[in-house]
Amino acid sequence: MTERTTRSHQRPADTVLHVGGSSPYDVVVGHGLASLLPAVLGESVERVAVLYAGTLGALADPVVDALVEHYDVLALGLPDGERAKTAPVAADCWEALGEAGFTRSDAVVTIGGGATTDLGGFVAATWLRGVRVVHVPTTLLAMVDAAVGGKTGINTGAGKNLVGSFHEPAGVLCDLSLLETLPHEELVAGLGEVVKCGFIADPAILDLVERTDPAALTWDSAELRELVERAIRVKVDVVVDDLRETGGADGHPGREVLNYGHTLAHAIERTSDYAVRHGEAVAIGCVYVAELAARAAGLDPALVERHRTVLSRVGLPTTYDAASFDDLHAAMKVDKKARGSRLRFVVLDDLAVPRILAGPSEDDLRAAHAAIGGRA
Repeated sequence: MTERTTRSHQRPADTVLHVGGSSPYDVVVGHGLASLLPAVLGESVERVAVLYAGTLGALADPVVDALVEHYDVLALGLPDGERAKTAPVAADCWEALGEAGFTRSDAVVTIGGGATTDLGGFVAATWLRGVRVVHVPTTLLAMVDAAVGGKTGINTGAGKNLVGSFHEPAGVLCDLSLLETLPHEELVAGLGEVVKCGFIADPAILDLVERTDPAALTWDSAELRELVERAIRVKVDVVVDDLRETGGADGHPGREVLNYGHTLAHAIERTSDYAVRHGEAVAIGCVYVAELAARAAGLDPALVERHRTVLSRVGLPTTYDAASFDDLHAAMKVDKKARGSRLRFVVLDDLAVPRILAGPSEDDLRAAHAAIGGRA
């Protein structure tokens, strides 16, 4: 990965994080980035489908305005949140693209949070077996997680993200100005994925959170920008080496490391019918796997406690008692990382030293659940 900054008379310096590999692209972090869209999409594109979260309203207008001067624009509003990530919604998008005559030289732009990015990326990946897609994430969670790395997906009744494909974007524009109107609880939820990156790869993230007043982590703060850039770097470094989650070198879990805390998190989301925000569920899941690693692999109790203190410092939950162990265990068995009847968890041997724990005992699973306040 390479990094550079660009400057213009219109805005402060943008940070450009280059994602290498077979389909290279740039992730730009800055303010007021809509004007960059035509350059990212390229000259060959004639039609652009803008897939946006339906409640965004005026937030999507600058992006659409930047596109209508150059392209025929098809605007497609999506349901909010996880309700967008269904086969019927994807099918509606395919039908709209077909009626508008979209070809392989045309493109998709997504504007919204992680669910919009996942659904829009999946539509782009499957329309004519793949067209260009550019992501404009509007939530902290989407900026540091869903928009980068080429994973796309929709949900089924059996679980989250069980249907999907890998389809790298042509570019990602992380416009921090779009976070100005993001509800505070959504900003906090996004920090769950950020803190996760600190535990698995970049402890400087944890240090920054621990020394910063949480109230200072605002959309226009230097501290939040540094956290966003550091979390994106973690993800970029991982996906460049292991795009399709086949495994890393020297025992490293590879891309699977990004699922730290996610096995329980996805189970919480499913059993709560997605009433728990993804970043909140990840925070709980991180504490759970730390407790699991303490029992199954001897993780230092001080590091387990650091999970609680860092996550709770920014306002994230670290306990969960709204579902029984049996219900959560059943949901975890459908996790994408499971192999046959064996559950697999990303755990830590030490700070930023991750590995895979396969087939932990039910006693350890139950004890970790009890340690996060769970009920039998």
